Amino acid sequence: MKKIDLTNWKRKEHFDFFSKMASPIFGLVTEVNCDECYKNSKENGKSFFANYLHKSMIAVNSVDELKYRIIDNEIIEFETIHAGITIAREDETFGFGFVNFSSDFETFNNELNNEILEVKKCSGLRLNNDDIKKDLIRHSTIPWNSFSGLLHPTNFDQKESVPKITFGKFIIREGKRMLPVSIEAHHGLVDGFHIAKYLSEFQRQLDKE
Repeated sequence: MKKIDLTNWKRKEHFDFFSKMASPIFGLVTEVNCDECYKNSKENGKSFFANYLHKSMIAVNSVDELKYRIIDNEIIEFETIHAGITIAREDETFGFGFVNFSSDFETFNNELNNEILEVKKCSGLRLNNDDIKKDLIRHSTIPWNSFSGLLHPTNFDQKESVPKITFGKFIIREGKRMLPVSIEAHHGLVDGFHIAKYLSEFQRQLDKE
């Protein structure tokens, strides 16, 4: 990881402006076409969830601004961002999981499956220090419903800098499977342009075999 030199940082004024707000978080809700990813998953015996989650993580790690975090009043850029996830249990609760990112799908998927098993064996939130970790991005999935809007709980912490990405249940529109995506980030670190870069790369990954 490296420290951003705030004195020469092109976003210094943006960061100072938005960081003074009670809630500097902004976000948007949109859709991506997951048709090819879904077909590829079914044809190759992959988990659709694991497949699109991995592609999302590739996209996250392609955007420098999504790797910025506020730590001890400094801006740090991590070299690699990992996946924080929520995992549902049969008792209708969920727990938090952590999956190290790898560009290799099989490596990532193996760790994801192991983490799913660990969460399902225990109870409670299983925080695993995720409230301390900063080199992650928080992914959640709402597989029961599609959505066109989403509201996350917040503690109005001006230094909360870990982005959140949430997926919904895909819907079929004009013969294509469309996956709802919500993304939120600290506006002092991330603009709509950077979210657009993530979404563009995510779509490119989804369209690959």
